[in-house]
Amino acid sequence: MSGTVAAVSSKGEYSFTKPNRSSITLLTGLGVEGDVHAGVTVRHRSRVAKDPSQPNLRQVHLLHEELFAEVGRVGFEVSPGDLGENITTRGLDLLALPTGTRLHLGGRAVVEVTGLRNPCSQINDFRSGLLKHMVGRDEAGNPVYRAGIMGTVEEGGEVLPGDGIRVELPTGPHRPLERV
Repeated sequence: MSGTVAAVSSKGEYSFTKPNRSSITLLTGLGVEGDVHAGVTVRHRSRVAKDPSQPNLRQVHLLHEELFAEVGRVGFEVSPGDLGENITTRGLDLLALPTGTRLHLGGRAVVEVTGLRNPCSQINDFRSGLLKHMVGRDEAGNPVYRAGIMGTVEEGGEVLPGDGIRVELPTGPHRPLERV
């Protein structure tokens, strides 16, 4: 399995969307250099309010570009960075990856997948009605979260649009992604 980096985004202060950049630098154990969500402990405001000492399992947010076409078919215009992701991917089924997958980005950077992004009401603030398209239901009625995945930086390095993404699956039994 492999894919491509379609876009990279970051922002130094809290806001829902993040502007695209020509490159981002991933910092080992921290996240995206200069991004508001970088840090060893949680940085998402709702999680900080509950317990600011929690480890930051959401250092990097990755979202598949194919989602933009899907929501576009039902009338929503969404582009890279609009949903707050740091790395927009192409050609890789992020939601099917197991927990612990290592994504090798470009020449050096490695992100370990920790879980699914928990879609929040800010998605509706961005585009009214979009949230219901970020959470669906499977045949058994269980929620299916489609707003991307989260990870931690295991190896730092620069990531640019056009970089390749190589998938390294974990050994042993695969654990499905859960919200983090």
